[in-house]
Amino acid sequence: MRYLNKHRYSKLGEHGEDPLSGVANLFDASIVFIVAMMLALFSAWNMMDLLDPNSEVTIAKKSADGHVEVLTKKGAEIKVSKVSDKPLSGSGKRLGTAYQLPDGKVVYVPE
Repeated sequence: MRYLNKHRYSKLGEHGEDPLSGVANLFDASIVFIVAMMLALFSAWNMMDLLDPNSEVTIAKKSADGHVEVLTKKGAEIKVSKVSDKPLSGSGKRLGTAYQLPDGKVVYVPE
């Protein structure tokens, strides 16, 4: 019996490797894969401006239930605003007029 136990442990000691040492390599490979997928998605959606620290980007996002959010990025600051269809009231001054073209675009003309 002593001979079998000695043989079994001597084979593990010859290589000198930990069986769990490959787990760290799998973690590193998964991080590289995730970063590559993020960059691929950004370039596929033409959103590389989000990674540029000096760019200004505005994105309107509509959810399935009809809520609209406007994401605005100026430099390193990102602001999310929710749009509502409730009428607003208050005081202010008229800045201009907005016209909707036949193709659906809206043109703002300042006064």
